[in-house]
Amino acid sequence: MAMGTVTAPHELRFDTGRVCLDLLATTHPVERLGSVEVLRAWITGSGLVPADTALAHADPSWLPAFRELRGQLVPLVRGRPAPGVRSYDLALARVNELARAAPPAPRAVPGEDGVLVRRLDGPPGRAALLAAVARDAVNLLTDPVARGSLRQCEGDNCPIVYLDTSRGRRRRWCSSEVCGNRERVARHRRRAALARA
Repeated sequence: MAMGTVTAPHELRFDTGRVCLDLLATTHPVERLGSVEVLRAWITGSGLVPADTALAHADPSWLPAFRELRGQLVPLVRGRPAPGVRSYDLALARVNELARAAPPAPRAVPGEDGVLVRRLDGPPGRAALLAAVARDAVNLLTDPVARGSLRQCEGDNCPIVYLDTSRGRRRRWCSSEVCGNRERVARHRRRAALARA
């Protein structure tokens, strides 16, 4: 991503089925976490905090911390479990270390219409938010059913890993609207080219 370019929040992806996998998706097709503003949009969009949570205290030091956690998730989620391999063991130790911090503390408060809404006790710190993502990864990695539902997108050059919760476990793409549509367009073009030939 060029310096100064801001990724619009609508360009962030939240369709993998897990917060930790949504963080992994921020590398495709280019680096998405290029500014603190985009990181704030990702934190809110991922559901780590309620939509109206103030994140003004997030500063540039948050970017390398979230990117580092994302990098640690790669060998744990995209590869086969490989205990005993140094890179895997180091990544697992780091994720476990980050998961030890207390995540943001939620509370239920009456909203304007009297219906209970989720709020946080105060502005969430960087360590608390990293802990929430790391705990999501720990839960994913230790749940055999969820782990068995992990799929790599079948889209051309798409590295996104998602949780397949579809009926019959037949989901092929990270997003039907993105990679699925791209595949349908390519298939149509191939058929049209064959018809012309």
